[in-house]
Amino acid sequence: MLGKRKPEPTLLISLIPVVILITALFFNIAILEGTGHIPLILGAIVAACVAGFVLGMPWKVIERGMTHGITTALPAILILVIVGLLIGIWIASGVVPIMIFYGLKILAPAYFLFATCLICALISLATGSSWSTAATVGLAMIGVGQALGINAGMTAGAVISGSYFGDKMSPLSDTTNLAPAVAGTQLFTHIRHMVYTTLPALIIALILYAILGLAIPATGSVETPEYLLMLDTLKATFNLTPWLLLAPAAVLFLVWQKTPALPALVVGVIVGALLLLLFQGQAGGEAPGGSVGRMVTALYSGYESNTGVASVDELLTRGGLINMLDTIALIIVALAFGGIMEASGMLECVAENILKLARSTGALITATIVSCIGMNALASDQYLAIIVPGRMYRNAFFKRGLHPKNLSRALEDSATLTSPLIPWNTCGAYMSTVLGVGCFTYLPYAFLNLLSPCISIFYGFTGITIEKIEDDPDTVVDAPVEREMQTV
Repeated sequence: MLGKRKPEPTLLISLIPVVILITALFFNIAILEGTGHIPLILGAIVAACVAGFVLGMPWKVIERGMTHGITTALPAILILVIVGLLIGIWIASGVVPIMIFYGLKILAPAYFLFATCLICALISLATGSSWSTAATVGLAMIGVGQALGINAGMTAGAVISGSYFGDKMSPLSDTTNLAPAVAGTQLFTHIRHMVYTTLPALIIALILYAILGLAIPATGSVETPEYLLMLDTLKATFNLTPWLLLAPAAVLFLVWQKTPALPALVVGVIVGALLLLLFQGQAGGEAPGGSVGRMVTALYSGYESNTGVASVDELLTRGGLINMLDTIALIIVALAFGGIMEASGMLECVAENILKLARSTGALITATIVSCIGMNALASDQYLAIIVPGRMYRNAFFKRGLHPKNLSRALEDSATLTSPLIPWNTCGAYMSTVLGVGCFTYLPYAFLNLLSPCISIFYGFTGITIEKIEDDPDTVVDAPVEREMQTV
């Protein structure tokens, strides 16, 4: 892997690892129904071989680029570890169950679609998972909607919109942690900046669902057997006292005080553990060590629900440290691939060819959003749709003096939110299978997912909420480094 001088990569050379990666991802995810881990490792190996044998980069430079790519995500990885603990303890303590219970109680026929979106938004915000929300409460809403005589596509669209609101905005969500890590900013800085696109999109979506609800009056009752069974099971399993809301209130207060993400989430874990010991002691005797043993188990391996009610058990069986390791491994290998591509200049070469048409901030944000949607379609994976464009366009945002939170917001406005709208994407395939409604059937009614990318592009061209690095320099975590030009 030695050469006289490292040559500049051409577009053709730069696309070799990308094409091989996308091909391997498609084969492994779409055909073998596997994950992206092995294709990403293969992509990293190919990228390293191209960098070493074709571009003449010394191994030490390749290794440095790879490890630099990984180290940029270490703060996010630490947060994901704490998030795993938080999810497990908040479910075991009853914090998540009481939020689900109150969410379901606000359901009413007159505003069914409006309430469905809002309930799914609250529950996904509490759990950080669009998949769990859609597969449990969302599926129940599909049944309720059928009982009311409402079009299944409309109900599914409301479920998708609400579920992906929390997937995008919750600090418990893996994509919400991944996007700022890739872009180079802080978690809560990223979340606060997303409010400007996501909240208007949610408000408009809720208004549209309310209009649809008035145009198509319900003909039945929301109190289906499955709906009532979920409420009764939650009430029987947990002590649902309003005091449990102290845990999310404490975290929200710390976020409002601009406390860094890690200590704020640690406080959430501590408060959740105290609430478990105080209010859920009646269930502790079933586990070795009583309530303390139940608490330790929830922190390490997550909460395991054994109520016998499938919808409740699927929603609440999650969390814990070990259940975060799969996501952490995916992030590490993806960033190793991105780090090699960045250090070798191949990522910059691809980005420069795309950015020849992007001569303004609006065009840059549009290019980012279109690239994320394209990666969702080509790679069939929302993680890759965040990581690859995120690494591609980081330098371009920094060169324009744009704060990386603009990039992280654009990544989530597009990569996260459009993933369930593509039938062959893992998210689209999952949602259509779980809800029993085709992607193209619910797509016109997934208002939040359709509106957010449009609002983001609009802000890019108008300059609304677009911030410079100089406006908030303390929240820039990782600035891109110049590629090394080694001679040997």
